[in-house]
Amino acid sequence: MNLALLIPVLPLIGFVINGLFGKNISKSTVGLIGSGTILGAFICTAIVFINFVNNGSVATEVKAFDWLVIGDTTLSFSFYVDQLSLIMMSLVTGVGFLIHLYSIGYMHDDENYSRFFAYLNLFVFFMLLLVMADNYLVLFTGWEGVGFCSYLLIGFWYKTPEYNDAAKKAFIMNRIGDLGFILGLFLMFSEFGSLQFTEVFSDASQYSEGNPAILGITILLFIGATGKSAQLPLFTWLPDAMAGPTPVSALIHAATMVTAGIYLIVRSHILFDLAPETMCIIAWVGAITALVAATIAVVQNDIKKVLAYSTVSQLGLIFVALGVGAYTSAMFHLLTHAFFKALLFLGAGSVIHAMSGEQDIRKMGGLKKVLPITHITFVIGCLAISGIPFFSGFFSKDEMLAHVYNDSVPLWIIASGTSALTAFYMFRLYFLTFSNGFRGTEHQKHHLHESPSTMTTPLMVLAVLAAFGGGLGLPMELIGIEHAHFLENFLPGLEDANFDLSHETEIFLMLGAVALAVGSWLFAKKIYKENQTIPSDNVTGIQKLFAGKYFLDEIYEKAIIRPFQLLGNALYIFIEERLIDPVVNAFGTLSIKKGNFVKQLQQGNTGFYIFGIVAGVVLILVANYLIWFR
Repeated sequence: MNLALLIPVLPLIGFVINGLFGKNISKSTVGLIGSGTILGAFICTAIVFINFVNNGSVATEVKAFDWLVIGDTTLSFSFYVDQLSLIMMSLVTGVGFLIHLYSIGYMHDDENYSRFFAYLNLFVFFMLLLVMADNYLVLFTGWEGVGFCSYLLIGFWYKTPEYNDAAKKAFIMNRIGDLGFILGLFLMFSEFGSLQFTEVFSDASQYSEGNPAILGITILLFIGATGKSAQLPLFTWLPDAMAGPTPVSALIHAATMVTAGIYLIVRSHILFDLAPETMCIIAWVGAITALVAATIAVVQNDIKKVLAYSTVSQLGLIFVALGVGAYTSAMFHLLTHAFFKALLFLGAGSVIHAMSGEQDIRKMGGLKKVLPITHITFVIGCLAISGIPFFSGFFSKDEMLAHVYNDSVPLWIIASGTSALTAFYMFRLYFLTFSNGFRGTEHQKHHLHESPSTMTTPLMVLAVLAAFGGGLGLPMELIGIEHAHFLENFLPGLEDANFDLSHETEIFLMLGAVALAVGSWLFAKKIYKENQTIPSDNVTGIQKLFAGKYFLDEIYEKAIIRPFQLLGNALYIFIEERLIDPVVNAFGTLSIKKGNFVKQLQQGNTGFYIFGIVAGVVLILVANYLIWFR
């Protein structure tokens, strides 16, 4: 059997074992099975990766079985191993294993420990289907699977009603995007007669730029991406999804599921390159989303909500890069973002663990002494996401900004402003959490302690990746070295063909970005460390707009939810209560009356039985009389 087939099967095995037998085995065994299967998948991925490079980086189809036959078209349940899928497979299994390992300590006291690991394993299985798929149908299966698992994990603590509401919100808003995705697949099959990647892309390459069918397909696929990757107008589910356990936030809402929309666009780049109007929409939706989410993050006081809006903002920046055709740069930042954002979420979980569940950063402070490992790793994450030289985010973000500047100065201004805000709110978060004196309760202070090694080890590994992960794709401006992306064979010459910035301009852009990041860092330090300012709930002016999250949820409530509720109530009254219910009730009433009459035959009443006998004799005599004299 091809080793690639084993990669998604291992997490599925973990799901089955922990799901069926988890309550009957020890927690240590559950954690070992849950984490071990993901580690096994990562090792298999590494072997497949090495073999792929040694064999000349030739894309390979790995067929499991024939799945559907539609006319002359046969769709196989098969996988596609190439540069893009291998990057995503490595990300899903590598970061996924670290988060599983972290969960052993974080979830140890939870009564549903085995169910949690079963859900995590199932999620990784579906995510691997998504990124390994050889056709859009298998990809869509994984796409829907991760949405279902997200629902299960966000609402994992289902006894709390608000968590159930957050899970339902995430599920429903993703279904809105998925409707666009599946309509795009219908249109694609109608146009090309296939959903196989190689066949669709081969046929599409014969189309001219701006073809209406291609435009329709790409817009519908992008609608799907806005739901899964939390872009306007469908991003409001992701911050609420922080209701789930922190490892869920790290795995699903930082490193894997939310990147699915980006993966979809990069995988379908041949289609999107033929639709410049769609690319323009992608870039501007990403830019607006990035700026809106960053301004909201500036005033958030929940440690996980800050990171959630940061995720939305960073994904927006990646969509800007996608919109200008900078696919390899976008994937590079997706990779580094997975490192430092997973690190930050797990670091936040370590803080929450130490603070006995407290998530308000205004009630923290002074934690760097009692949480030394968490503190150091969290600082590295802040430096990386802020783009401080020479951490991973510096390389990937500046490379994206250079491509954006080359294509559109207005987009570059928005992206650069968003990056500056990122540095500000991340160091605002850092200083309020780790600097100055402790502002929590005496009970919390008494119980402050560093997390166990099962939690700190993944933090240290991710910190190394966040610090040095930029070496995976050095930027062109760094001392004149040409950057060498693993994706270049997958995207031959696409970016360099339209990239014509001078070396001096690249250096200027890089220095400008660093100056903005450092300036934002120092500004946050002045306000929250030196002046020891504590954010207040009583905000005014534009901060009220940011704190209200642009009142998007309220707008959706009044403009969409309430009108549909009124329509539903009206339909209920006029159709169900006044039409359907009377008809159904009439049949029921008739059945009851007939039953009441018939049951007299068996109620044991002697008088009724005698009456029945007499009536029967009379009927027989009358019948005979009629027959006799007919």
